[in-house]
Amino acid sequence: NFQVHPKDVETILSWKAAQHDGVEVPFRPARVILQDFTGVPAVVDFAAMRDAVKRLGGDPSKINPVCPAALVIDHSVQVDVSRSQDALKENQNLEFQRNRERFQFLKWGAKALRHMLIVPPG
Repeated sequence: NFQVHPKDVETILSWKAAQHDGVEVPFRPARVILQDFTGVPAVVDFAAMRDAVKRLGGDPSKINPVCPAALVIDHSVQVDVSRSQDALKENQNLEFQRNRERFQFLKWGAKALRHMLIVPPG
């Protein structure tokens, strides 16, 4: 269990005196918000760690974020179609075709990883 003890609080309050002592202060955020650029590699890392644990005979489902995390996936729309009423829809369809494998992987991550919310584009 994660706990901040009174001694930890005193260390923080007396930071000037302790700044050269190499003191470690426990810190665990309540939640981590990730955007596409940093969050997707994090999911890849979790997948790789799960593969390694499985190869070693362990339970890969034990590999999860320690604290709740939310990953927001943004659009990567390219403009292939313009000047038509269906341009937005057609461009979004092309986006999903181009990113199909990526989105499938993220869907796996959303289902497999506890404490991980993945918000898809749209």
